[in-house]
Amino acid sequence: MAERSTAAVDVADTSGGEPLAAKADEATTDGMKAEKVADAGQDTADSGAKSATASEAEPPELHSGHKLARRYRLEECVTRLDGFSSWRAVDEKLRRAVGVHILPADHPRARPVLSAARSAALLGDPRFVQVLDAVEENDLVYVVHEWLPDATELTAVLASGPLEPHDAYQLVTQVSQAMAAAHREGLAHLRLTPGSVLRTSSGQYRIRGLAIMAALRGLTSEHPQRTDTEAIGALLYAALTQRWPYENDAYGLSGLPKGVGLIAPDQVRAGVHRGLSELAMRALVNDGATASRQEQPCTTPEELAKAVSAMPRIRPPEPSFTTPPPYQRTGYQQGSYAQTSGTGRTGAAATRPVPTPPAPLQSRTGKAAKWCVSALLIAALGLGSWQLADTLLKDRNQDDSGSSQTTGGNAESASGKPVRIDKVVDFDPPPGGDGTENPQEATKAADGKADTYWPTRNYYGRSDLGGLKSGVGLVLDLKKVQQVGSIKVDLIGNTSLDFRAAPEDSGDAPTSLDGYKKIASGEGESVTLRAKEPIKTRYVLVWLTDLPLKDDGNYRGQIKEIQVLS
Repeated sequence: MAERSTAAVDVADTSGGEPLAAKADEATTDGMKAEKVADAGQDTADSGAKSATASEAEPPELHSGHKLARRYRLEECVTRLDGFSSWRAVDEKLRRAVGVHILPADHPRARPVLSAARSAALLGDPRFVQVLDAVEENDLVYVVHEWLPDATELTAVLASGPLEPHDAYQLVTQVSQAMAAAHREGLAHLRLTPGSVLRTSSGQYRIRGLAIMAALRGLTSEHPQRTDTEAIGALLYAALTQRWPYENDAYGLSGLPKGVGLIAPDQVRAGVHRGLSELAMRALVNDGATASRQEQPCTTPEELAKAVSAMPRIRPPEPSFTTPPPYQRTGYQQGSYAQTSGTGRTGAAATRPVPTPPAPLQSRTGKAAKWCVSALLIAALGLGSWQLADTLLKDRNQDDSGSSQTTGGNAESASGKPVRIDKVVDFDPPPGGDGTENPQEATKAADGKADTYWPTRNYYGRSDLGGLKSGVGLVLDLKKVQQVGSIKVDLIGNTSLDFRAAPEDSGDAPTSLDGYKKIASGEGESVTLRAKEPIKTRYVLVWLTDLPLKDDGNYRGQIKEIQVLS
């Protein structure tokens, strides 16, 4: 059920702030009722005649096992509404799960859906669920998109309670930045709800249905940026309070009490982060200043993203450690049982006196024996030390005569003194990168623990990060300029990577890949990359360029431990 709920498209959900005139009687296969909107809000942007034509259009007569383009095999219908249907399918060519929207070619929204899908596919931003194909064929129009089995809808996440401040901060940061990037390319969502935001297992948020969801439902807006900004504010409000910021219940969340109007999240629930509460109000009430601090409203995702970045960063909660119980002395000490009361057998054994050891030899013979034993021990120790030293010298000579098998540089030994890593920061620069790559996990790559690791995001289709960018990695801050001869990287799965370093005179860590010089390259699960000659630098970049394929069908890099050697 988790897979179905995370990949099904939220085109049948019409709740969330607008009154409903009618609801469909039939339920979709994921247990959610498909609802039809007949109000005067967003869903009546089309003319009455066009809406009637869309509702009368019959969905294509398809079934499980049907193939599209002799490639996409339909598995399960997850939504059927207003003449179109959405399916979970299998791409038999690439052997992966995908989602498919299908409409008749004569459907009044077929052309807008095709246009929206092709525009969204050109964006290529990994923060959005990617459009893989958009085709008109055999009287059908269908759009193929990613299927994320390891992600969870925000609706399901909020069902278990409100988010912690750090998680809510990550939500509004990632969603506002992603929508700002989309609007810069002229794309709007217009249907940004808890059902269209997914959280992956690594804590990243993905947005599905960019432009396509509005096209499928026939939604338009005179102020698309304001509409999406208000939607992000509603998501943040729900994440902080587990309440929908309107009077009507929606998306499994209770609405606000009737007649009280829109009140700040920190007045709805105790313990809400004050800065996030004010940020939600600035996004929701974006036609004027908020009542709390008279700050300017956020009318675009770009303004909201800047307001989030201006806030003090909210750190994740410190892990809690339980105090071990105090040491308990056992009843068995020094080879005998502890004293017990009673006349039983155990008591008798416990009170038995310990035999007195014999007195040391004090005679001439005893003294001579002690000296002889001491001399023998000294001789044995000397002989053993000599043999051990001889063995070590032979092994060293053999090692010197052999060749080193480390990667990069000349054939000298790659050993050196460990260099302390002061800070580890994720590195995901443009083009292709959005500036973050699981930053909260970065320190695990140099924490000295073999059971922790820093993961990249999931990439699809190709091992070279889905063809979206040239690589991703971690920047190691050594606190000051130091000599570096090599790095040793332990990974999970065969991975290709580069050893790069910033110039010695770099005051701050470079923000682009060009600011780091390539020192050596290699691949494997435990890789040692060595410079031809020791270099002087403060910032070392471990740059992953080709990722291993995981069991879930995704390509993902995982760094267990990094060591820097002088």
